[in-house]
Amino acid sequence: MENHTIKNRINDIITAPISIPNGSVNKPYKAVVDFEKWNMGDVVYAEWKGLEEIGLVYNKAQATIEGTPTVSGDLKIQLLFSLEGTPVNVKVFNLIINPDPRSLWKDIASDVNDPYWKQDDVTAATQLCEKQLVVASKRGRSHKNVGAFRDDDFAYHAFENKGWSVVAVADGAGSSPFSRKGAQIACNATIEYFQQYFEQEIAHTPPDTITAVAKKHMYIAVKYVFEKIKGEAARNAAANPSLFDNKHKSILEYYHTTLIFVVFKKFDFGYLILSFGVGDCPIVLLQEDQVQLLNQLDIGEFGGGTRFITQPEIFHSKEIPMESRFNVTIEQDFSYLFLMTDGIYDPKFEVEYNLQNLSHWKKFMADLNGDNEAKVVVDFNADREEVAAHLSAWMDFWSPGNHDDRTLAIIY
Repeated sequence: MENHTIKNRINDIITAPISIPNGSVNKPYKAVVDFEKWNMGDVVYAEWKGLEEIGLVYNKAQATIEGTPTVSGDLKIQLLFSLEGTPVNVKVFNLIINPDPRSLWKDIASDVNDPYWKQDDVTAATQLCEKQLVVASKRGRSHKNVGAFRDDDFAYHAFENKGWSVVAVADGAGSSPFSRKGAQIACNATIEYFQQYFEQEIAHTPPDTITAVAKKHMYIAVKYVFEKIKGEAARNAAANPSLFDNKHKSILEYYHTTLIFVVFKKFDFGYLILSFGVGDCPIVLLQEDQVQLLNQLDIGEFGGGTRFITQPEIFHSKEIPMESRFNVTIEQDFSYLFLMTDGIYDPKFEVEYNLQNLSHWKKFMADLNGDNEAKVVVDFNADREEVAAHLSAWMDFWSPGNHDDRTLAIIY
């Protein structure tokens, strides 16, 4: 009779529906082993099998299963146990370890034979007169996952004989089939304009009239960019009409892109910084004790969504007049000047308020300095080519829900 009771008790333990918390690959795991709670207080010996193979161990002193899982799946682990005077028996537990979401992303190459193909990941480093420039632009995980293209772009130029420098960054709209080309043209055309016109005239402009002259040329530059994209859209539509089959879209909508740029030079009175922006990409000037947002973002009360350089209505908008998009700033010096797309702005700053919050920028600089999950350090004291490489590595950071293209240009 006693043997029958013991057998029933062992069977009850083996068949008891006891669950262990789920875990995730590459994330610290800890589960409490509570025999009393599991109605197994009469167990006198216990040993776990199958934990080491998946990156876990049994901590007898703490009565926990812990570690960092290295294998995903619906796994089986064994508890070897015995009661007083009985041989060792085995109870099987199910343990679900979810895969690391990062491992689920594919990295499908973009089509190099596409007429508008461009490199997936790009870095650049150069001297801009008395400052350094590093830029990294990366195809987002959402684009890699389906073999789509990098829609972001950038361009820069230093007019060494005049002392002027220009940096442009653009973010092509993901919903526009040829936005990657729109962004590329927007950046390159910005440089083209200032190469052709701006350096000759502004260099001889008296400081007291420089703001008016600068805004005039920035406006002409923006119109120049618009016409360049419009020209490419017309050319492609004429050559390949089947590609423009949405009758509810103008051909320019196929090339929608944001655009931000800065043009700057050091004078006797300090740095003159001309800035322009359309869309949701910020330009930020950072000092040790001060931060300034140098452009108006198309978000918030009037934005309702981003705007694009390819929208004719931005040139005569009453809600956001074109002249409000131009900014002229004079500073004795500056520590850093940032131009970024929303692939950086969204995960690192989240809202426009944080772009103007010095404490948030201190956290961001600490992040660049290695206070991040991957411990990647962007050392601005290193050679600029090395800085650019580290910046590119830093931009691989993981942020749930933020998988867009990422472009960050830093002038320092």
